[in-house]
Amino acid sequence: MLKPVDHGAAVVACNTCRLSADAREDGEGRRGGALLVEALRRVKASDPAFEAVAVQEMPCLFACQDFCTVHLRAPEKVGYVLGRFEPGDDAARAILDYARAYAASDWGQVPFRDWPDGVKGHFITRTPPSGYVVE
Repeated sequence: MLKPVDHGAAVVACNTCRLSADAREDGEGRRGGALLVEALRRVKASDPAFEAVAVQEMPCLFACQDFCTVHLRAPEKVGYVLGRFEPGDDAARAILDYARAYAASDWGQVPFRDWPDGVKGHFITRTPPSGYVVE
C-alpha cells in the first residue's frame, strides 16, 4: 500500500536497513535504518538550512547488499540511492547537506566540488525522473 507524502525534495530512508555489513541490529535490537532516520530527523530539526528537504521513511529500498540506505528525490530531478552509512549525526548531516544542494539544483546534478566528504563513495545508483533520461 502506498502512503501519500509531500511532493517536494526528500530524503527517503530505509527504516529496516542493516546496521552494517556484519550486523543487522545494534546491541539494543535497533536496525541501522531506524537509527539513521532518527539521526536525520534530529539533525534536520537542529538547523533551519534543511527546511526545504523532507525526511521520510519506508521499509526496504531493496538495496540489501548495502546498509543504511537512502533515496534522494524531487519532482523532475534525477534521483539518487546512497548507502553504506554509519547511522549517526555525521552521516545525517552529510546526507542533508547534499540533499539541500540537490534540492537547489536545476535538475538534480550537484557539482562534485560541492559534495560533502561524507557522501563521497556512498552513491549506489541514479534514476531518471519519469519522462526523462540524462543526456
